[in-house]
Amino acid sequence: MAELIMSEQEIVNAICIDQSQKHKMPPEDIEVELVYDDEEGFSAELEFHGQQQVIGSFDMIQAIRYWIEEVLKQDPYAAGIKLLLDREEGIIAAIQ
Repeated sequence: MAELIMSEQEIVNAICIDQSQKHKMPPEDIEVELVYDDEEGFSAELEFHGQQQVIGSFDMIQAIRYWIEEVLKQDPYAAGIKLLLDREEGIIAAIQ
């Protein structure tokens, strides 16, 4: 797989798709906010049906792997994924 940079919105979409499968609901029913903290690292705050949930970087990367498999139709485990904080773009993912 050639190097790919996922935008913040694409990461949010990947998390929505992944979580919609886990919670058996449409992806558009899930709100996601990506977060970076110097001490805690990357995470995502989710809200759906009045419930709130926080997922860490491991679960974010798993959601990206699900997105690679379902949307790109590629082997999700052949790719190296790294979450990055970009001053201009926000939270992005480098996939190699």
